[in-house]
Amino acid sequence: MRPLVQGGRSRPSDALVLAGGWGWFTHVEVLSRTAPPQVIAARDASAELTGPRAPLAGLTLDRPRIMGIVNTTPDSFSDGGKHAALDDAVAGGLAMAAAGADVLDIGGESTRPGAHTVDSAEEIARTAPVIAGLRAASFDGVISIDTRKSSVASAALSAGATLINDVSGFTYDPDLAGVAAQAGVPVCVMHAQGDPATMQRDPTYKNVVLDVYDHLARRLDALEAVGIPRDRIMADPGIGFGKTQAHNLALLERLGVLHGLGVALLLGASRKRFIGTIGGADAASDRAPGSIAVALAGIAQGVQMVRVHDVAETRQALALWQASVSGQA
Repeated sequence: MRPLVQGGRSRPSDALVLAGGWGWFTHVEVLSRTAPPQVIAARDASAELTGPRAPLAGLTLDRPRIMGIVNTTPDSFSDGGKHAALDDAVAGGLAMAAAGADVLDIGGESTRPGAHTVDSAEEIARTAPVIAGLRAASFDGVISIDTRKSSVASAALSAGATLINDVSGFTYDPDLAGVAAQAGVPVCVMHAQGDPATMQRDPTYKNVVLDVYDHLARRLDALEAVGIPRDRIMADPGIGFGKTQAHNLALLERLGVLHGLGVALLLGASRKRFIGTIGGADAASDRAPGSIAVALAGIAQGVQMVRVHDVAETRQALALWQASVSGQA
């Protein structure tokens, strides 16, 4: 069931609050593999749709949160190695925090289409010093390590990371989930079809929205089975990871169905190729306006966190969106 989310202070008495957040709904769209979509009244919505989301790494999720991207790779599709040097990465992270990032996501392996796997030692050398540097600079906020590898995650946690974000959905390294469970840190589980080297060759789905939903549901069950409770898990549909433009748009249109998983949602669409295609921006660095538009569309469907390159611009847009919806600054 996809809640048809609305916002603002004026709402019907029978409206239900979505996930304890800022949105509310009176109707849901029922999606099925065997019947056309149908809109019905949401008189008895499940607890998965209405139950407040628990704080994640100390962050309350009753308002939208921003995750700032700090790529320490020399071959990032989005910023061309802007943060490849240690001092530049630490300075960049601190600037994002000052601009309003709630989480800093540190990554040392490019996951752009066609990218190849980075050796664990190299990935650790790129990320752990940056995390340690941020902590040494007195940054006390949430730091996420963006990795598929248990050894990289362990080094990052030792350096001061407090969240593990795995684009493979904890399927690449069988030991990674155990590292997270033992450390007691929250995780983000993402959907991807294939690995970065091959994922865009010919992605196909029977029903992309329901296929992604079912995959994430299975991954949540698997993570719970190894000792990671559901209230420490965030789910990401994986926009652009083994998906065509049509797949991305179908997921964005019905993103709210993922609230049925009963966990917080992360949307990472910043500067992706489809934004450039639709928005007419060939260079990734020119895609901030389109990226912000997609982020706000996700937040309007109740997504609790957006992963972005352009933190200051997204924070400003979000402040104006909230003021426009609520009628107050």
